[in-house]
Amino acid sequence: MSSEELQYALALQHIPNLGDTLAKKLIRHFGSPKEVLQQNKQNLLKIAGIGASRMRDFFDSSHLKAAEEELKFIKDNNIEVLYFKDDDYPEKLKHCIDGPILLFQKGSINLKNQKIISVVGTRKITQSGIAFCEQFIEDLSPLNPVIVSGFAYGVDITAQKAAVENNLQNIGCLAHGFEQIYPKVHQKYMASVEKNGGFFTDFWSSDDFDRNNFLKRNRIIAGLSEATVVIESAEKGGSLVTADIANSYNREVFAVPGRPSDKLSKGCNNLIKSQKAHLLNSAADLIYLLNWQTEEKPKPVQGQLFVDLDADEANVLDFLKEEGKAQLDNIALNCNFPSYKTAGILINMELKGVVRPLPGKLFELI
Repeated sequence: MSSEELQYALALQHIPNLGDTLAKKLIRHFGSPKEVLQQNKQNLLKIAGIGASRMRDFFDSSHLKAAEEELKFIKDNNIEVLYFKDDDYPEKLKHCIDGPILLFQKGSINLKNQKIISVVGTRKITQSGIAFCEQFIEDLSPLNPVIVSGFAYGVDITAQKAAVENNLQNIGCLAHGFEQIYPKVHQKYMASVEKNGGFFTDFWSSDDFDRNNFLKRNRIIAGLSEATVVIESAEKGGSLVTADIANSYNREVFAVPGRPSDKLSKGCNNLIKSQKAHLLNSAADLIYLLNWQTEEKPKPVQGQLFVDLDADEANVLDFLKEEGKAQLDNIALNCNFPSYKTAGILINMELKGVVRPLPGKLFELI
């Protein structure tokens, strides 16, 4: 983009309560941000979703003035700006209706033809969670995926440090502009992340730090990747919001199960129970379900020869022995179980290493 085009795009982004979805709709209709801002009120009101309330701040000259100041900050700090219609804008984010019209970048990010996953979870990660996260990313490293996270405490920084240690490209999605860093203690990790990856944000340098920004930031974490992995989460938390957003984008979601009594497993267990996430026991589960291929021939998975199954599980086992693989609803119908009960039976059998899930709510014997 030229400096003038970028200034008008920034000015459009600066308008309160407009939002990225509507801003993109206006740009597509009128052709460019400059054309949008040069329309009269009558033309703009013809576009569904604008409304008189959004018109109050639309023609304020302060937007272009603020954009001019932000443009100077961008140039002075060597920030790359990605416009949603440009070829270098992240491909997967282009398919998200609320993806930002402008994405600000620092570092050496390359997302072309890459395997990309997002790793999120609690800020109060346990030693068990740290161990799982580190092993998970190490096991994925032969496939050279890009690791995306939020650069926050807990799971985020654990994932990004593990990516650095395994020489994987990784991206921190920030909930603020590049004039600051939160948390400040993570400043020491910025150089290593930028060396092989970098940072994305859609916030301006002048934007005040606000915890509500984390929720807005989460759409970028979910939108950049083909799958979101949740490692430890309480019953409520930002990582569950990210999982919901990923589901709304029709992306795969994985969750690491834990004991029902563990507070930081409740969120993950609920995602699995409600079929909003695949159960994740290891990197192999994600590789299999995403159909990622390694250059090395994968080791065959040996099912357990003797497994303690109850009568209902044995019933499902017998059916799958005949069918090979089947959808959840078909299993429920043929085994005379309600669907909710069948889902629980299959989760137990998955935990016992008897079955594994496939895309499309299919299950097969291991």
